[in-house]
Amino acid sequence: MIYAHSVPGKGEEWWEPLPAHLTAVAGRAGEFAAVFGGRELACAMGALHDIGKLQAAFQAYIRGQGPSVDHSTAGAVLAERRYPAPFGRMMAYGIAGHHAGLANGAVAGGGLSALKDRLAAGTAAPLPASRLTPDLDVAPAAVALAAPVLSAGFTHEFSAAFLIRMLFSCLVDADRLETERFYAERRNEKVERGCALTVADLRDRLNAHLAEFDGRTGAVDTLRSEVLAAVRARAGDEPGLFSLTVPTGGGKTLSSLAFALDHAVRHGLRRVIYVIPFTSVVEQTAAVFRKALGSDDAVLEHHSGFDFGPADGGTPDKGNDDEGKDGAKKLRLAAENWDRPVVVTTAVQFFESLFSNRPSACRKLHAIAGSVVILDEAQTLPLTMLRPCLEALRELARGYRSSVVLCTATQPAVTVEAGFRNGLDKVRELAPDPPELYRRLKRVTVATIAEPLSDEALADRLLDEPQALCIVKSRRHARDLLRRIAGADGARHLSTSLCAKHRRAELAAIREDLKAGRTVRLVATSLVEAGVDFSFPTVYRAMAGLDSIAQAAGRCNRNGELPELGRVFVFTSPENEGHRPPAELALFARTAADVLRTHDDPLALDTLRAYFQQVYWLRGDEDLDAAKVGEGPDAIRGILTALCRHRTKHDFPFADIAKAFRIIDSPLVPVIVPYRPAGEPDAVPRLLDALRHAPADKTGGIARDLQPYLVQVPRAARAGLVKAGAAECIRSDEFGDQFVALVNGDLYHPDVGLDWEDPTFRRFETSIF
Repeated sequence: MIYAHSVPGKGEEWWEPLPAHLTAVAGRAGEFAAVFGGRELACAMGALHDIGKLQAAFQAYIRGQGPSVDHSTAGAVLAERRYPAPFGRMMAYGIAGHHAGLANGAVAGGGLSALKDRLAAGTAAPLPASRLTPDLDVAPAAVALAAPVLSAGFTHEFSAAFLIRMLFSCLVDADRLETERFYAERRNEKVERGCALTVADLRDRLNAHLAEFDGRTGAVDTLRSEVLAAVRARAGDEPGLFSLTVPTGGGKTLSSLAFALDHAVRHGLRRVIYVIPFTSVVEQTAAVFRKALGSDDAVLEHHSGFDFGPADGGTPDKGNDDEGKDGAKKLRLAAENWDRPVVVTTAVQFFESLFSNRPSACRKLHAIAGSVVILDEAQTLPLTMLRPCLEALRELARGYRSSVVLCTATQPAVTVEAGFRNGLDKVRELAPDPPELYRRLKRVTVATIAEPLSDEALADRLLDEPQALCIVKSRRHARDLLRRIAGADGARHLSTSLCAKHRRAELAAIREDLKAGRTVRLVATSLVEAGVDFSFPTVYRAMAGLDSIAQAAGRCNRNGELPELGRVFVFTSPENEGHRPPAELALFARTAADVLRTHDDPLALDTLRAYFQQVYWLRGDEDLDAAKVGEGPDAIRGILTALCRHRTKHDFPFADIAKAFRIIDSPLVPVIVPYRPAGEPDAVPRLLDALRHAPADKTGGIARDLQPYLVQVPRAARAGLVKAGAAECIRSDEFGDQFVALVNGDLYHPDVGLDWEDPTFRRFETSIF
């Protein structure tokens, strides 16, 4: 008998026969790909992906009689033999990489051998013919049936590479889910996946929630109702590209959700994926949606969180095809597949996954097909990655039955219709008369402070206000400024130095204080500029891009509740203060300052148009796709250029592109912090204990539960914490340095969160023995 998986401690009658596994994965992968017309290709990939387990050496390994062997290459070789170009090569990428990750086509990179080399080695060592029984030859000759997949223009190099990644996603998720199902059945356990509520159910629940606002007659409430009605009236429009241009405070978030659910119901789409800027508060938007939809289970919030490396924990080129005798290694890490009807995630997670080569990151990609993607403030994407990001959005709308909504509080800066020749075209505006909305929603005045404002002077200004918000450019600046006002009444702080659970508690307390008229002097980073619905009479904003200034203004007199206009002050800091933003943010700030020299109102549409013209519209192709793909003299500038260079033989550099594509230049890594909300049980010690002792394939759910307790820090800072004994790796033998928990609790402060600058710091009261 030929087996795919063994069961620890059980005889072979408990094991999973290979034909059963191949057939199950083929069927499920085909179902996933059906939404974009790729059923036959994905089905064939599923049927071939583990065919290498026919090898006598693998069957010996699974019985504990030898080392692990490569079992993925054989199926890739068969795919190339059986299917003509480009189908065989497209399938071979995903089959060969379903454990190790998508490799470069022709040149080794990213710790992986080139696909070309693996195929050549596999051809030299074919499978034994005696084992190719009819039961195992389950891949159909699907070339004719698969041809419609390319009919929509998938032969373009970006489209072909995108299709390869989508098929890879279908295969990886199907393989993991079927393996998970098999072991759950053997343990007599229930697999907790998906959600019983449909998008139609959620649409009905949202209707009930929105009905609670009927009858409100305030000017802002009336305008929000008009926007909502106009947007929902467009739900029957054909799927594709849309924009929703509504000033901050105009009800953009719930209006976009209402459109998305109505649109999904009308056109048979499967889910809503809400993508917010990486500086925003994911959990805040998710909380709004959970309340509006009356369900916790239907809404998944997915931060970047844990990232298990290029080969899901495998060592590059050594053991990266080893899933374990019992399949545990392929289950222990990649648990997230976006199987809920509403997903709230970050731009970092969304776009880096779309250009990733890792099984764990790509697993969820097929869930985007046949969905409504709401992208909040697309212009916050980094300039050097803008063209590849826009190309991915175009591809989703063109070939994967997805509708993409560009939500913006300023104007849709990344569209051809707005004047951006590199932008998305045929984008339909959903909002009724955006210029009129801006006129009616004017609630603030914006003034630029001419001279640089020192931290001392800025602190004095905040102390003169009973309720004020100050938004600065970095966590360090927020912490330093807070220290200057720490002894004053109402001093508060919000930044990503606080874990998500902590931020959620702080946001709730701040809202309550504002509502009660108590003193609040909040120092924050830009994370409060999207998805946070509090309102201050006075806001200070460090000089930034005009879109960021507009977002900051949206936290001032948000509901028009003040008897006069709110006040927004834009300031700069002296050079000697040492609070320098990243280079790209500094560019946005300089451009905004230049534009404001000739325009009075930073929020006027003509001012914003002048700003976006300088930032985006006048830039060349190479500035908007500037990532370096590959190493040494053969490196190529630009992801789109790299794909074009390898289009003839479909030798796409997937591993190099994944390494090059970074929304954040200096990737951060997570630290688990011991935060405990007041009045709640102490969850972190319990979760860490469960993580230490759980079976390897049960860690995915624990990792998801730990997400609210993560703080992202520079890799060097985390290494310093571990070296000083202030943090420790959990299960480092199996997971590398992924799970790092803070053990010096004194470094996590109730006001500023994690401070890693002095990892040996101890509070006096905790240092007494």
